[in-house]
Amino acid sequence: MSIKVALLKSGESVIADIKELVSDDNICGYLFENPYLITHLEPKLLTEGTETSKLKISLIPWILITSDTKIPVRSDWVITMVEPIGSVKKIYEERINESSEVDSVDEQRNLSE
Repeated sequence: MSIKVALLKSGESVIADIKELVSDDNICGYLFENPYLITHLEPKLLTEGTETSKLKISLIPWILITSDTKIPVRSDWVITMVEPIGSVKKIYEERINESSEVDSVDEQRNLSE
């Protein structure tokens, strides 16, 4: 499993198990398996006498109107791919291992990293 966060041309950050789609030794796209859109709330600003707030994220299915779990993405739509921080990767792994329905996937989590 190669869990990565892809930044797309649309500005979306998508976490998924990402595999390269290769044709004639050239990468022509990527296969996003179990993709989730990462949304976040900005942490509060520092003020005197208070600590910083932790970043809060939500993971929601990337394309809500499909039951497909494997979605091909053209390579020219991916700006970059990065390794997620440990806590985000853990949240993602927990999410894909759950047997919950769509109505419970918009849970916010606090990150400590």
